[in-house]
Amino acid sequence: MKNLKTLILLFISITTLSCFEDNDDNLITASEINDFVWKGMNVFYLYKDEIPNLANDRFSSNTEYADYLNSFDDPFDLFESLIYDRQNVDRFSWIVDDYIALEQFFDGISTSNGMEFQIFRFSTTDTNRYGIVTHVLPNTDAELNGVKRGDIFYGIDGTTLNSNNVSSLLNQNSYTINLGSYDDNGTPETSDDSVTPGSESITLSKSAYTENPILINRVLDIESNKIAYLMYNGFTGTDQFNNELNDVFGTFKSANATELVLDLRYNPGGSVYTAIILSSLITGQFTGDVFSTEQWNTEFQEAYQNEDPELLINRFINNNDGAALNSLNLSKVYILTTRSSASASELVINSLRPYIDVVQIGTTTSGKYQASTTLYDSSNFRRQGANPRHTYAMQPLIYKSLNVNGITDYFNGLTPNIVLGEQINNLGVLGDESEPLLAEAIANITGTGKASRGKIDYVDITNDSNDFIPFSKGMYVDKELPENLIKDILFK
Repeated sequence: MKNLKTLILLFISITTLSCFEDNDDNLITASEINDFVWKGMNVFYLYKDEIPNLANDRFSSNTEYADYLNSFDDPFDLFESLIYDRQNVDRFSWIVDDYIALEQFFDGISTSNGMEFQIFRFSTTDTNRYGIVTHVLPNTDAELNGVKRGDIFYGIDGTTLNSNNVSSLLNQNSYTINLGSYDDNGTPETSDDSVTPGSESITLSKSAYTENPILINRVLDIESNKIAYLMYNGFTGTDQFNNELNDVFGTFKSANATELVLDLRYNPGGSVYTAIILSSLITGQFTGDVFSTEQWNTEFQEAYQNEDPELLINRFINNNDGAALNSLNLSKVYILTTRSSASASELVINSLRPYIDVVQIGTTTSGKYQASTTLYDSSNFRRQGANPRHTYAMQPLIYKSLNVNGITDYFNGLTPNIVLGEQINNLGVLGDESEPLLAEAIANITGTGKASRGKIDYVDITNDSNDFIPFSKGMYVDKELPENLIKDILFK
């Protein structure tokens, strides 16, 4: 069968089934947007080889292609039909109909009431859900209304949380949390634990908010050890936040810190470049060495190999846009994790492990090793020249990351060296040396033995607040994609 890929991309005769309105009230057909969706996925999608409908020779004529596009009334449906094994492999590709909001999110701007939380249950057969506040963002409605770490809530607006309503109730712009108390029944097991409803409630409202990923940074002086502690809650790849991260390490360096506890327990990930900066700040002695490599779909991988294999390699750096990094040159780092630690957080751990001693403390991470990029409806899929008639954009997975030893595919997450889950009834104060996870790291640094463990098992965390934000747990890249490679793939 003749490959009609070039013809399809150059000229498409499309009849329309449905229309949408953009912000200028100009009608645009679903099939026009569907064309963008198919083309972008056909070129970039990491799992293209696994999707028969993305094959270059899938359509024998323009008419067949047009009929295929017209069979989807909604671009979201087409996009979802092209995803490979949504439940098990590709959990992180998405499409949006408002790329302005997506771009704001990547700049650290989102809608938030400031209450960050985890949702838990007591057993796999428990249909009820309960919330535990993990931390409160500064200068938000939650802080204003006295929400604090460790608060338990069992309901929203008077409705008891369960597996079916938790998402819809917590996605509202304004809601009231119904507080309760945790009862461990005086035993170390969680099987007999419960949450008792209380009478107190707090009403919260969301608004536009720019979150600084640096929540806490301090230097602890313990038994002659200068221990830097950084709670870092997002790899927000803006110049401002990258510069602030470098400044924090400058403070650590000035304080002669010789140890670092990096707290990524609530960090959902983000920018690959920021992950490289952070890892280079922790070390500094590996400038120019391989930080990670990229594995794209067969077509793109071959094109990169033929053009310049160096384009597939990310290396440790010693400066950020010309500004020298305040690197600590450490040979060991302590990293705190939970299942909420995802993507770029895991990239840091996986990429540092071949070079220095990474002591991971906490629970197993999320398990995201793939990266995505934003695709726009333009000739080269970049922002400039994007179709002004709509604001759809895609964020498909485009490659998976490997460390210098080729380790990838950690779908089940990265397992800690020291397993220590957070205890719902004993969360402690973040940044305080007695907080259980930080105390465990300090005990290992000072050689004073294991910190007090308390309970021997932990409740089942099913979700966290980032799970309710559609694109929060992505690992994304914004590097320039060589236009000549895109053209070669499009027209070969």
